[in-house]
Amino acid sequence: MAITSCTTVTAHKRDPVGRRRRTPSERSVKRQLMGGLAALVVLGAVGGAVVAWLPSDAQRTSAGGSPVGSPAPQRTTGSPQTATGSPEPEPGPGKSSARTPSATPLPQSGPGTFVTAPGGSEPAGKGTPLRYRVEVEKGITLSPADVAAQVERTLADPRGWSADGHSAFQRVSSGPTDFRVRLATPATVDRICAEGGLDTGGKVNCSVHRDVMVNLRRWVLATEFYREDVVGYRSLIINHEVGHFLGHGHVTCPGPGQPAPAMMQQIKGLHGCVPNVWPYDSDGRPVTGPPAP
Repeated sequence: MAITSCTTVTAHKRDPVGRRRRTPSERSVKRQLMGGLAALVVLGAVGGAVVAWLPSDAQRTSAGGSPVGSPAPQRTTGSPQTATGSPEPEPGPGKSSARTPSATPLPQSGPGTFVTAPGGSEPAGKGTPLRYRVEVEKGITLSPADVAAQVERTLADPRGWSADGHSAFQRVSSGPTDFRVRLATPATVDRICAEGGLDTGGKVNCSVHRDVMVNLRRWVLATEFYREDVVGYRSLIINHEVGHFLGHGHVTCPGPGQPAPAMMQQIKGLHGCVPNVWPYDSDGRPVTGPPAP
């Protein structure tokens, strides 16, 4: 006679239709087994959520540059208008892909010290290049080299600020610099931006003095208008804040259906424009709009 697990060999009285009645002890064992299976399912789901975040960082590294696209230069900014907008509702849980945000919690604060991305780049653009350094706050689990690669691609893109005909950029890891691009936790961004009189509210970026401060939340989560293109939004962050460093102010949407200018505070809304991350179009024409009030 075959004996299944969690049964006894003792004979049992069967009901009129031939089904054996379980004893109280067997019913207790069954309940315990079902509870254990339920617990395993829950643990599996939690573990899966954690593991899903780590590979998505790796995918984002290969696809978007992170673990996980004018007037003469003016090298100082600091007016409150340089903050990239006001806080907006956080995007909901995104799809687990290289281009969409993750719902994984992000650190709110860090030590305030930075790691410099190694290496450097060739000059991109005409004229004397502005030398910049890319730094990532310690404790953030994004590769400084990968962050730097995204910044390099953005500043070297023919639709970027070098399209003005006189701006050029070169990334360095040592020696004198004209500005720094610094990816940091919200609390660190708030502290450094406040030194220039800016209130970033834990959620937005800024350009202050010689620092382009990138909020980790925006780098990873983007905004509701870029849920399907987080990588593109990272280029918008760089173009917008470097634009402030170059002396450009905020503009508004030029008209319904038109590309949103890079210097528009898109985090506050598109106002009829369509998403766009570049200050120039593919024909070298500036993408801009009326000055913001």
